[in-house]
Amino acid sequence: MQKKYLIYIGSGLDDLKNERRELPRIIMELGHIPVSADCLDPAEENSAALINKTIGECDYYISLIAHRYSGPIEAEYTEAVNCSLPVLALIIDEKARWKGTKKEKEPEIIRKMDDFKAELRTHPHETWINTADLRQKAQRLLIQAINLDPRQGWVPAAQAISPSLANEIARLSSENEELKKRFRMENNKILDKLREQIKHALKVLALNGASISFYYTPGENWENTRKFRYLRIFRVLAPELSLGKTTVEISRFLGNVLNPDLEKTVRKDYPTPSNTVKKIMADLALLKLVKCTGGDTENAAHTAGSGDKEIWEITEFGKELYAVYRLRQLERALAKKGLT
Repeated sequence: MQKKYLIYIGSGLDDLKNERRELPRIIMELGHIPVSADCLDPAEENSAALINKTIGECDYYISLIAHRYSGPIEAEYTEAVNCSLPVLALIIDEKARWKGTKKEKEPEIIRKMDDFKAELRTHPHETWINTADLRQKAQRLLIQAINLDPRQGWVPAAQAISPSLANEIARLSSENEELKKRFRMENNKILDKLREQIKHALKVLALNGASISFYYTPGENWENTRKFRYLRIFRVLAPELSLGKTTVEISRFLGNVLNPDLEKTVRKDYPTPSNTVKKIMADLALLKLVKCTGGDTENAAHTAGSGDKEIWEITEFGKELYAVYRLRQLERALAKKGLT
């Protein structure tokens, strides 16, 4: 469906007669409709209101300016701005040859003209030297405006939307709004349920824990058995599990991070008991915080085999819980410094 744009031409009638003829032709060659106040008598009582109404129905406003000031043209420009029309300007180049009889003489009028030109330069504009240059610049300016800022435009009545189609679109729009409303309600229910699940899981992590022993080098037995809350264990493990870790790697990581005696070095292989590590991970899996992608996922806590087969990863729910926990920590830090 080919849209046609109404393009209002604002320019002086006396000093730009020849140049002014080019704009309607260019607009029509581009397939659009030129509009101007040429046929109206400014002396008529309702001419200003009719011009304003016409400008408000247009899609673009283009101003053609030389060296003669026109109050009505500036008023048309103001109306175009008030109607939020894209404004385009074709301003004569100061180097262009121009008859002295077509230039303002009074300093006050010249100042008004300069101020008006400065205002037009805040919009997309081109300067022109002669009629041929004006034709080229006008065409380029219009094409750019139509491509970069397409407007509603007009279509033939035969191509306009039919009443039945309009009713169907209205029905679908209403149905779409209803579906979006239901989706928001369902989404809010899901978020509320997720918040409750996170709150419950945090409580379980805070109230439960595991006793972990450490094997040092050199050493002959397990030492320094300490009880650690699951919340602390999950807090230190969560960032490490984004790419997945084996039971062996988790044992090594916990041994180094949770070691209560920093003067002693934990051994490389299983510095913490494998059964303890598997029990911890199985408990975290029960809370849907982690998942095992290898080995015996159901009996991981009791498997006596190698820990190289089990790959533990944090779940999406685990990521959400960790994000909530970490955000609370950051907010507490701000509160302590009085920045909240």
